[in-house]
Amino acid sequence: MAVGGEPPGTPLVLELNDDVIDIAEVRRWAGSALPRLHEDDLLDVQLIVTELVSNVYDHGKFPARLLLEVQPEGVRIVVEDASPIPPVLKPSSPHSARGRGLVLVDQLAGEWGVTEQPPGKAVWAVVPCTAGA
Repeated sequence: MAVGGEPPGTPLVLELNDDVIDIAEVRRWAGSALPRLHEDDLLDVQLIVTELVSNVYDHGKFPARLLLEVQPEGVRIVVEDASPIPPVLKPSSPHSARGRGLVLVDQLAGEWGVTEQPPGKAVWAVVPCTAGA
């Protein structure tokens, strides 16, 4: 399924720096990077991008970058940063103001995980694109 402007397997990269992040700009970048993605699938991608990139700014270490890769099974989202500390999926509570990001990723992604890589890690998720291009 061709859903982006690039051939399958070509990652699209957004370098993240330690300036104050404009998450709306990151979401717009993801939308423009995947112009042929169905709106429902794009919203899932953008929500996961928001959560994973926000985690870098809250808990990670720079340098960092966001990669999007169109694959036959959907869109692979990878956020790399220099912190070796992996994220932890915790049960959310209706009384907590934060801590639901990975719960959302877990619900929306077909699969997700963490890969160690020097000097830090890559947190990845695959969004199945079932709605078609």
